[in-house]
Amino acid sequence: MPPLDQTAAPTIAPASAPALDFPWAEPPAPATTIEVAPGVRWVRMPLPFRLNHINLWLLADGDHTVVVDCGYGLSETRDHWRTILAERPPTRVLVTHFHPDHMGNAGWLSETYGAEVATTESEWLWAHYARYGDPVTELDERLAFYRAHGLDATRLDALRNRGNWYPQGVPTLPRHYRRLRDGDIEMIGGRRWRVVIGRGHAPEHAMLHCAELDVLIAGDQVLPKITPNVSVQHPEPLANPLKLFLQSLERLRNLPDDTLVLPSHGLPFRGLKARLDAMSDHHDDRLAEVMDACARPCTAIDIVRVMFRPDLDIHQLGFALGEALAHIRLLEADGRLTRATDPDGVIRFLRAA
Repeated sequence: MPPLDQTAAPTIAPASAPALDFPWAEPPAPATTIEVAPGVRWVRMPLPFRLNHINLWLLADGDHTVVVDCGYGLSETRDHWRTILAERPPTRVLVTHFHPDHMGNAGWLSETYGAEVATTESEWLWAHYARYGDPVTELDERLAFYRAHGLDATRLDALRNRGNWYPQGVPTLPRHYRRLRDGDIEMIGGRRWRVVIGRGHAPEHAMLHCAELDVLIAGDQVLPKITPNVSVQHPEPLANPLKLFLQSLERLRNLPDDTLVLPSHGLPFRGLKARLDAMSDHHDDRLAEVMDACARPCTAIDIVRVMFRPDLDIHQLGFALGEALAHIRLLEADGRLTRATDPDGVIRFLRAA
């Protein structure tokens, strides 16, 4: 699972981008929209991070709108929403996953417009855990997890001081929701949008595919130039999210290659299969790097130094450590790595004999 203060940030090192077709060279200006398919409009909202934007989507539904993802809980974002939704208020809000830039304004949209909020069960529960869980206990457990994987005292202190940013990005949550399940059909504007579940980046990430329009609202599951963060985190230390993520990519190969992919970051594109190939190849390369490094005993922090550049800030470090562990866990689950715990409680991994 991702860090609870995660902004749905992608993996820090970019994957090589294949030759994709980008129908639009520029995103919409603030508080404006671009029609990308009949009844589908593109909105871009700001983020207060190095990854400085998120793409959100409006689906026409008669005199109203269905909103897909909500943006980070900023007053600037809410001001943009008031302008954009002035003529066609939302009746539904579909949230792809629980990360703050997607869930952040779900409560506000529900309260302001009376819109129904729908998401998957896992994302709903994780949002509540992240928003309302005991922050002291959660932080202590997270830092103990990082310490066991080799993080030094100085950076542990920095992470403690940083705390949990999730409530800043998600000021409120809706009181009620409607559950989305894999294969569900959302009828919007007379068109069928099928729910497609992806895993790995988030527990139960909901994508939306409209065969009539050849459009996939991909959320963070497929991005055009960077790969989404896939992390092992302390609530589920023996999870294998990278295996789930790669399996989810394979499910998308059934879609036509000329599908218009609407990602949460970057520009809309066509060339889905090439992008799936590039993302899979990227992770294969990472797994090979981990295997080579673990010819000697390595902590997860040692693997971070192999996989990522050395100048990571404290915000990026949590993503990098979780991602390093995701690659380690896949190899360990396959029997290619073994683990041992030192007397000081630090875990190291070694290539299996």
